[in-house]
Amino acid sequence: MDNANIPHPNKIRRDILDLVYRTASPHVGSSFSCVEILISLYFQVLNGVSPDNPGGEQDRFILSKGHACPALYAVLAETGRITADDLAGFARNGGCLEQHPVRDIRRGIDLSTGSLGHGLSVGAGMALAAKHDGSPSRTFVLMGDGEMNEGSVWEAAMFAAQHGLDNLIAVVDFNGMQALGFVKDILDLGPFAGKWESFGWAVTEVDGHDVAALTAVFNEVPSVPGKPHVIVANTTKGKGVSFMENELLWHYRTPDENEYRAALKELDR
Repeated sequence: MDNANIPHPNKIRRDILDLVYRTASPHVGSSFSCVEILISLYFQVLNGVSPDNPGGEQDRFILSKGHACPALYAVLAETGRITADDLAGFARNGGCLEQHPVRDIRRGIDLSTGSLGHGLSVGAGMALAAKHDGSPSRTFVLMGDGEMNEGSVWEAAMFAAQHGLDNLIAVVDFNGMQALGFVKDILDLGPFAGKWESFGWAVTEVDGHDVAALTAVFNEVPSVPGKPHVIVANTTKGKGVSFMENELLWHYRTPDENEYRAALKELDR
């Protein structure tokens, strides 16, 4: 993807805010935390991803934490894969964009997601198929840290290591929160990097809100030939709006008019 016109993260967050406010949708906090990850991937990392090249030899991206789809839609709109009319139909009868992604290769959505814990398994299958086909394409799977509670994630992790899928890159949006509380209080994941290493993966930790740092890490993979790679992106839930940051209620809450205007004011800085 041409990186000449990389959008500012706050522009993407304003678009997300508009999507959730006008449709009374949830998950603004989860969407805000992964904005820089998506910007880095779509504007500086993913190979061959463009409106003119659906499928084929291009890299694949799976948003396993499908509830954060407003962030994906806003970024895809900046790339030209999704139109303004598409965005206007988000979460509306007759629209093409639902509150969880539905597979639409033309619009850049490689997999229907939302039931957590499935994305890495499908990504591993895509990566294995690419290996068999001799394709240079890589598969990136963005997951939430709460999603790590799912046993299917660790089954896929073992499978990927067993088959040496160094063309598979898992990205964990590690904001420390999930639907009903803090991750550490519900099912403590520590030592997180050590778990992945013991499953045979290469591991890198990075500031998940630093586009340059993310891009540098993404462009180094596969860093260990024969090993899948997990990137632990340390993020803040609700990033960018002070009263939303690290506040659990913004996993589900829709901003009212006063909150919407206050959030817009902060994002206009």
